Amino acid sequence: MTQTYFVHSQSPIAHIRVHPIAMPLVEMLMTSFGSEARQDALRAAVLVELELVSGVTGWGECVASWAPRYSYETTETALHVLRDFFIPAVLGERDLSKLRAFRGHPMARMALEAAFWAAVAAERGVALGDLLSGGAPRKERVPVGVSIGIQPSIEATLAVIEKRLQEGYRRIKLKIKPKWDVELLRAVRSAYPDIALMADANSAYTLDDAPTLKQLDDLNLMMIEQPLGHLDLYQHSKLQAQLQTPICLDESILTADDVRLMLHIGAGKIVNLKPGRVGGLSEALKIHDLCRSEGVPLWVGGMLETGVGRAANLALASLMGVTLPSDISATSRYYDPDLTEEVFTLNAEDSTLSVPTGVGLGVRVNRERLAAAEVAYYEAIAAG
Repeated sequence: MTQTYFVHSQSPIAHIRVHPIAMPLVEMLMTSFGSEARQDALRAAVLVELELVSGVTGWGECVASWAPRYSYETTETALHVLRDFFIPAVLGERDLSKLRAFRGHPMARMALEAAFWAAVAAERGVALGDLLSGGAPRKERVPVGVSIGIQPSIEATLAVIEKRLQEGYRRIKLKIKPKWDVELLRAVRSAYPDIALMADANSAYTLDDAPTLKQLDDLNLMMIEQPLGHLDLYQHSKLQAQLQTPICLDESILTADDVRLMLHIGAGKIVNLKPGRVGGLSEALKIHDLCRSEGVPLWVGGMLETGVGRAANLALASLMGVTLPSDISATSRYYDPDLTEEVFTLNAEDSTLSVPTGVGLGVRVNRERLAAAEVAYYEAIAAG
């Protein structure tokens, strides 16, 4: 288990470039608060390209979107913070310690930190996952599941589930919201009595909805993810005491200290670890190590990443403390084509994705596609 949460490069940071992008999604993902993409199915992000004086380059992805829905951050706030504060602070430095002077903006922070860690890994001639693990054993293939958004009907949901099962996914996550929950999940469990099934509410409920959520106890769900307020721990402790089904916290977990408080007051039993939500790989490692030491089930969540962010998530999910299937589905689930030359294909025989083995991030960005995605971003901004 790694105890190193901070890395240093052999040579200073020479250049950092930001690339705002807009990419068409293969299909929209609807949640209780809407979609992270626009109506034209364009998903926004910011890529960070960081080059060390030694000549190696690392890439990172900021998963902030067009609007402050899942997070208060947006692509425009991320660009502002990166260009005006974060990047000037670390240029010429051998580490990112000067970022400690700034508060907040975890998704922008993750993009810069991931790019730096990927560059350091490349400089040392190792894969990012090996740098994260400190050389300890880790998984070559990561168990994954698939997230299914809110569909027009139960019948449509069942059809999508069948499609994903045929593709080889073994864990199904369904987005739910008030009045799109008990009947839906009962129908799915009736049709598929043995599949690994979970529900994700994205903070759509209040404690007054406890009687509704208690009805899900009979459906043998792996977990109910983030049913209550996005920053709430106390009310979750009140709800978990009434449920047999484990609560998994997502938005409520921003630091390792939040996990400690969750455990202390009984606010949940499982953690969804999104490195963009917690502000980067350093804090993600703290959470990973804490969960492993305390025996807390852990998985890595997805945010519709391109191959850049997906590669970093897979490196994190390869660590031994990640014990449940992660939300890191195959490339074909999201983009066609992706920005990276490499695509991630589901190993259907065991519902896994293979972790990149090349040095650094282990993927190469296609410059032509990147340029087109940047143009698409500025055109979308101009169109409003």
